[in-house]
Amino acid sequence: MLRFITQVFKGMDGVSIYPIISLLIFVIFFVSVMVYVLKMKKMEIDELSQIPFETEESEIQNRVTTSNK
Repeated sequence: MLRFITQVFKGMDGVSIYPIISLLIFVIFFVSVMVYVLKMKKMEIDELSQIPFETEESEIQNRVTTSNK
């Protein structure tokens, strides 16, 4: 399957630029996310880290209140 795809791409002009463009898009996205995460404040990180526990607690509360009705 891969040989078929590479054979098709070899016949096209200018196709060698696509891997370079996709690599650049990936690197730019990765670096952007890293910069965003590194610049986050400690308070934001703490709030985000508590989200799974908050939803779990709210689900437990909902179960308790619905079972008591």
